Amino acid sequence: MKGIVFTAFVQYVEDTFGDLIVEQMIAGCDLATDGAYTSVGTYDHGEIIQMVVELGRLSGRNVPDLVKGFGYTLFGTLVTGYPEVVNHVEDSFGLVATIDNHIHVEVRKLYPDADLPTFSHEFRGPDELHLLYESERGLADLAEGLLIACFEYFKEEIELQREDLSDGAGTRVAFNMRRVVN
Repeated sequence: MKGIVFTAFVQYVEDTFGDLIVEQMIAGCDLATDGAYTSVGTYDHGEIIQMVVELGRLSGRNVPDLVKGFGYTLFGTLVTGYPEVVNHVEDSFGLVATIDNHIHVEVRKLYPDADLPTFSHEFRGPDELHLLYESERGLADLAEGLLIACFEYFKEEIELQREDLSDGAGTRVAFNMRRVVN
């Protein structure tokens, strides 16, 4: 997993819970990196899993909500770092529809070794979009947080329904989105 995700996660924990929790979280994990990450490095995704589980223990919050919260925050980090990603689209559906055929293509140019989830989409009318997330890492909660932040970024009211197609593993999840038209 790319280091930008790790550095953004540590920043999210610091901003949300404070420096002490970051230190306790890292100390409570068995990390090969000892919690030292660079945005351009590549790290075992198991480390972020360890940290979020430890964060859940320290904060008393459940892991799925923490991962969604991080995904929500990560969207802002990505938009700040790569504004061109959102500048070429007019709305959230436009952005979501470009994940695999534009955004991930650009990510692979920068990071050829990136192991990215796959997304496929299908428009089911002008105000309905079906998105299929697939990844052995099972981080559909992260994807959901990113989606929610995307809707807010574009100031759109979107009804989001989620269906796990992987018996609760979060490795294959359908997101059905419907734009609320007033």
